[in-house]
Amino acid sequence: MELQKINEALNTYIRPGTFPVAVKMAKSTAEVPEKARMPKRDLGVTMAVCQGIAIARRLGWLIAMGKEDMLCPPGALGLGLVPAKAKFLDGSFNVPFWLKSQEMRAKMNRNLPRLEYGKYSHVVMAPLHRADFEPQVIIIYGNPAQISRLIQSAVYATAEPIISSSAGGFACGGEITVPILTDKCQVIITGGGDRAIAQADDYEVAFAAPLSKVEALIEGLEATHKAGMRYPTPSFLMYQAQFPPPFAELMDYLKQSD
Repeated sequence: MELQKINEALNTYIRPGTFPVAVKMAKSTAEVPEKARMPKRDLGVTMAVCQGIAIARRLGWLIAMGKEDMLCPPGALGLGLVPAKAKFLDGSFNVPFWLKSQEMRAKMNRNLPRLEYGKYSHVVMAPLHRADFEPQVIIIYGNPAQISRLIQSAVYATAEPIISSSAGGFACGGEITVPILTDKCQVIITGGGDRAIAQADDYEVAFAAPLSKVEALIEGLEATHKAGMRYPTPSFLMYQAQFPPPFAELMDYLKQSD
């Protein structure tokens, strides 16, 4: 399905407040689009992956990030751009810093979803309407009502609920790594760096769909819209409200003939 048609359908039925983001894991620099901005080379800074996603969805830029651009260790590890070394796996470093103990850090770090180390050299992110490459994943941010419509649409043809896990952080893993590894849609409750660093709004939730599921997702959007599931959510307003008695008395008075 053409990316422009996907973008048009999302804008018609979901109306996201920021651009949907197309994501591709590039296996070499040769696969990185020439016009892509790289944080260290072009901006003079290193960044978290969630910042790259935010730049694509908020500013409309084409962004590519390799190992040299990475600021956030879990993001770089999750994309397979750096190796999972022993002192990461045993929790020796205080990352994540908010867990109870080294044992808990080690448990989380060992279970961190990771792409194969060395398989990819860069992550490429672009607003969907500007993407001139075939993405592996499409990410949409929205409010809970908008994301609910995407969930309904994904469930439309399968009757199978979307099962996702949340840990209060590592949003980029849920948005990129997990859909690639599982080939399944994900709902991501963003937290940690995505809110503090990439400035995701308090009300925002993310939805990620691997490319193989996108055509069915759009079919589901169109069909469930026709069935009456809409965004903005329709309100039932055909009823008589109950006002305090003085309102009725005044209305009766006003209706009386002079």
